[in-house]
Order: sequence, then C-alpha cells, then structure tokens
Amino acid sequence: MTLTLDSLEPALSVRQVLTLERVLAGEPEVVAGASHLDRPVRWVHVAEAADVGVMLTGGEMVLTTGVLLAGDEDKQAEYVRSLHRAEAAAVVLGLGRAFPAAPDVMRRAAERCGLPMVVLHRPFPFAELTEEVQSRLVRRKFAAVSLSEAVRTELTALITAGAPLQRLLDEVARHSACPVVVTNLAHRVLGTAGERPAVDDVLRDWERIARQAGGTEGDGWIRAELGGRGERWGRIVLCGYRGDTATGRLLADRAAEALVLHRMLGGGAACSWEEQSAQSLLTDLVSGVVPARQLLPRARAAGLPVNRRTFVPLVVRDGDPARLERLLRLLGLPGLVAELADGATAVLLSLPRDQDAGALAAHFATRLRTETGPDHTVVAAAEPRAAWDDVPTGLREAQHVADAVADSSAVLDLPPVVRLKDVHLRGLVRLLRDDPHVQSFAERELDGLLRETDEDLLSVLRTYLATGRNKSRTAQLHHVSRPALYRRLESIQVRLGVDLDDFEQAASVHIALLAHDAQQQ
Repeated sequence: MTLTLDSLEPALSVRQVLTLERVLAGEPEVVAGASHLDRPVRWVHVAEAADVGVMLTGGEMVLTTGVLLAGDEDKQAEYVRSLHRAEAAAVVLGLGRAFPAAPDVMRRAAERCGLPMVVLHRPFPFAELTEEVQSRLVRRKFAAVSLSEAVRTELTALITAGAPLQRLLDEVARHSACPVVVTNLAHRVLGTAGERPAVDDVLRDWERIARQAGGTEGDGWIRAELGGRGERWGRIVLCGYRGDTATGRLLADRAAEALVLHRMLGGGAACSWEEQSAQSLLTDLVSGVVPARQLLPRARAAGLPVNRRTFVPLVVRDGDPARLERLLRLLGLPGLVAELADGATAVLLSLPRDQDAGALAAHFATRLRTETGPDHTVVAAAEPRAAWDDVPTGLREAQHVADAVADSSAVLDLPPVVRLKDVHLRGLVRLLRDDPHVQSFAERELDGLLRETDEDLLSVLRTYLATGRNKSRTAQLHHVSRPALYRRLESIQVRLGVDLDDFEQAASVHIALLAHDAQQQ
C-alpha cells in the first residue's frame, strides 16, 4: 500500500484522548481549560511527584491521583503552574484516593494558565490509558517514519532516472495531499504541484501570503530550506497540510533533500528552474488549452507584473534564452523568457501603461541584433495587448510572424521588429498551408520542378521571386554569372510552362512556392 498523509492515523489531541472507550469508562469531566482541548498529546506520563514539571519536555498528558498534594493548597497551585511552564498538554486527576472532587485551587490555577484539567469520577487503572495512548502514538510515529523513508526512496529513484523537477514535485504533492510550492529567496515561484484549483487558490496574491506565513508553520504551512555549502537559494512549502506538524516537517525535509540532490546532479540549477517555470507558463498561454484567466495567478507568482500593464508578445528566432534573460535585466524590462519549439524563444514583456511599448520593443530588438548580428536573429512581435486575456492570441501571432520569415530573412529587408504587416503574402500563405486546396494548387503549379526534385532550380526560383525578379541580385546571391542565370530561368520556365516576365503568371508561381515551402516546415 502506498503511504500518504491521509492514510496516517490522525495525531491525538486531548479531546480525542477523552473520547477513547477506555477513558470514557472513568467518566471524565473537563473542569478547566476547556478551550484548549485540541492540544496534541505527545506522550502520557503517570507521576505523583509534586515537582513533576522538571521531568517534562512538553506535550505530555500527566496522570495523577494527587496523593502528595492533599492538604497543601500552595503545592496544588504550584503543581499546576509547573505543568504550564513545562508546556504539558493536560493534567488528569483520578478522584477517590486524595480528593473526592476537583480541588478549587488547582481548578482556578489551571483555568488561569489555560491548562486543560480533567477529573475521572470512577476508579480507573492508569495503565490502560497509557497503554492505549502510547500504542496509538507509537503506530503514528512508525507510520511517519515509514512515510519518510518511502518518499526518500521514491524521489531518489526518480532522480536516478533523470526525472525533471515537475515529476519530483508531483510525487511530493501526491504524498502530502496538498499544494506544493518551490520558491527562490525572493518568494518568486519556481515550481508548483497539486490539484490545479487548490494550487491556483494558493498562488493568488502569493507574495503577500508567503511573507505573512514566512515566519511560522501555522495553518498547515510547512517549509524546508533549499541550499548547500552554507548557502540558501530557495525553499519548498507544503501549503494547507492537514496532518501534524512533525510528520509534515519530515516530508518537507525529505523533499528538500531530493531537490538539492537533483540540482547537484545536474537536474537544473535554481535559475534553470525559473526558466522551466516560465516555459510551462508561456507554453500553456500559446497552446490556449488553459484559459488565460486561469494562468493569471501563476504569472503573478512567477514575478511578472500583471496589474495595469501593457503586454508585448515577442518570438525570437535563433535566440539564446540565457542571453535574452540577461538583456532584459540589463535594459530593466520586466518579462518572462521561455524556449519553445524549433529554435523559437518566446519573450513576454510587461510594461507600465505610460511607457511606449513599441519603442521599448524596438530598442530591445536593436540591442539584440547588435550583439548577435542582423543575419542571425529575427524578432517577431504582435501588437501590444492591454488585457491579459489577449496575451495568448498575441503570442500565437508573434509565433506565426516568426515562422513566416524563418526561411526568408536572408532575402527580405526586415525591420528590427517584424510584425504581421511586414510578412504580407508570406504570412497569409503560411496560415493557409494546411488547406487541401492550397496544397493541390502548389503541387499543380510546381509539378514540372517537383517531379524531378531539382533543388538547385527551386532555390534559384525562390530567390528570383523573393527579390522581385531582380536578375542581378539573384545572380549575385547564387554566385553565378548572368548568362548562367538566364539559362536556369529559361529551364524553369520550360519545365513549368510559364512566362516569368508575365506578372500574373509569376505571382501564381510565387504563391505556389510560398505554399510549398510553408508545407515543408
């Protein structure tokens, strides 16, 4: 059976001890501290010594007949105060041997201290109570240790198998049955796991909640620090954990050990976890599978400003994510960077509404092209979005623009930031590339070249049409003489049965070639 926190026997409180069948036989009555009955019972201690408080470490339920307290009210009051100072869970007084009823002095002292005081009206063998409670506590302790070792074993196996961070967090969330959050020291969320609605509830206004809960482990917030060699770099938090704190701390510690090991073995440094978090968020935004409104808590928790902002979706072709991150920091531009597929990297800028979003995007692109060279980087952008709900459409538009110019940047004179209006016909054809009618049209128009798969002639045709039928420029780009180019153009016209000097026929071939190239990507 797989151990989870839900499968563990609940920790015993004073209230729960009093409901045990063996205890009910003694007819228990709470005479003081009734509002503190939910204190956890760590152990049961039978003691008649008047100075028993010096022998306690906290959390004990003390059982006594009071034989050494009878007749001395000062001792009775001091006895209760000493239990309070030792942080005892409760005191249980068996009536009959020393006291026929609860002593007023002890009752009043217990009420003032907030110490639960219980009297047993019927003779009751204390050994039965200690046996029942101790056996339950031992079973609880054994189950907690078993859970701890099971989690350690499972997480270590995942790390050995090369599992990503998310897989480890999912396993921790499964065992804890509550949301799990990993943050850096600035409370920026690097990873989450658990049921999505519960995680989103935790992430709403995350920074304020995390800072308020940062100093204590109340309300089910259990945390463990991440770090090594004397340096902390993050923490893992169990949010709304329902079990006892000691067991939760064991689980959090095992999870922290695994995450540190994951990092040491090259599973990813803290900065790469930030990249993974951004990648997951931006990928979900681009796909549209998850509504943008549901992703807002994750964006806010990841450190992206979202209130009263202008969002600029960018997609960079052949851009190094680490370089883009550094450039954003250098320029002081808030945003997220994530690598997508096929050499594309998404950049989502979040700018104050009083700033010129277009100018800042152009400045970012210009600096990037200066560093990498204009022939190596294409920065595609959608129009700025004022609403978060419009961001997914913007990212898809930017990705479409980047794809449209992916294979043509060498022959197109592109601005620093390429937008939909800059890709013209090429962008439209790419949108329609999966249409069967467009596919059939491309095959029919280019059949004379495709049938013999003459890539050299296709390349010449592609450059000739992309340069606006400029023969000199085409010859230069292909490193051939003009007479040689004329012979190749003549061969192309013969095979296709067209006159490339005729504008309409050339346009038809150009559209077909654009469609063919788009279908190959």
